[in-house]
Amino acid sequence: QVQLVESGGGLVQPGGSLRLSCAASGSIFSITVMGWYRQAPGKQRELVAAIITGGSTNYADSVKGRFTISRDNAKNTVYLQMNNLKPEDTAVYYCNIKATFSTYWGQGTQVTVSS
Repeated sequence: QVQLVESGGGLVQPGGSLRLSCAASGSIFSITVMGWYRQAPGKQRELVAAIITGGSTNYADSVKGRFTISRDNAKNTVYLQMNNLKPEDTAVYYCNIKATFSTYWGQGTQVTVSS
């Protein structure tokens, strides 16, 4: 059974940084895309960043230049480095892994940006 375990969320002041990690336990066949979504209170879940197997990345306009997604294929782990955080980045962040036959979600980790 595959589980995604997220870590790295927390409370940070505006302008600060956090690094989220998501490690997949169990075997996942043919991963295609690894990504991070977020959901703020009262809003729909949105894509923050994604990285495909070949290394190409995609970012939401609101985080371009501030967030960086990376992956370790050998460890089935995806990271999200978040710099210059803003109060509007406050949300629950979810890890997502898409494979040929399945899609997996993490349980979510809270990121709060506040002074």
